[in-house]
Amino acid sequence: MPKAKARANRYQVLIEKIFLDRYKNGACEVHFERDELVRAAKKLRIVLPKNLGDVIYALRFRIAMPASVAASQPEGYEWIIEGVGRSLYAFRLAKVSRIVPNENLVTIKVPDSTPELIAGYALSDEQALLAKVRYNRLVDVFLGIAAYSLQSHLRTSVEGIGQIEIDEVYVGLDRKGRHFVVPVQAKGGSDKLSPVQAKQDIACCEEKFPGLICRAISAQFMADDMIALFELTLEDGAIKVVDEAHYRLVPAEQISRDDLKAYAQRAD
Repeated sequence: MPKAKARANRYQVLIEKIFLDRYKNGACEVHFERDELVRAAKKLRIVLPKNLGDVIYALRFRIAMPASVAASQPEGYEWIIEGVGRSLYAFRLAKVSRIVPNENLVTIKVPDSTPELIAGYALSDEQALLAKVRYNRLVDVFLGIAAYSLQSHLRTSVEGIGQIEIDEVYVGLDRKGRHFVVPVQAKGGSDKLSPVQAKQDIACCEEKFPGLICRAISAQFMADDMIALFELTLEDGAIKVVDEAHYRLVPAEQISRDDLKAYAQRAD
């Protein structure tokens, strides 16, 4: 059995144990503490990872919920895991929501300004994606504001949620003088963009930057090194897509006159 698959199954077994021990028929929430992973592992004789948070992260972004957990989902809903305090979590039923690139969307070519040295030493898909977004000013291009990276991998705590990490935070302003805070969620490889992470990013910015307008962005690597950007917002308790654009970073000479003519004809 491949190592990655074995690890995923181990995580699923632990989460399944915690859920089934606490779930009652018809429940919409199931609360648990991170320490319960330790107790569940002892009962099941499973070796825990050194980083307990990786179990929660995997079930949020990488692997599916166990079949026995999914079986209790009403039609149109799914179980998600949210932070509800320091080392406290809850399974919650939420409407099925996916942040997935629209394959039929046009692609915009952008001259690639990523320093080759940076591209050569990025240690992960996420780091590479954040670097490409930063050096090519894709936040500025996408949102139409002047934006500046404030901090990468911001770790902080949010009331009612607990500890979170935002991949990168930008601040910016527009021509009317309005100030913005832009949390960026980046996912590469097999990781999936998460409405849960977007929701907690927005909550963090509202708490830490109350005087700024929050415009949350999610970034995803697509095929052929294409980058999909989404602007997300919270509406009626659910994450919704405000806008989406696809960018391909290319050498400047690969942007033809026909490309520029096509861009000029598109409405703002």
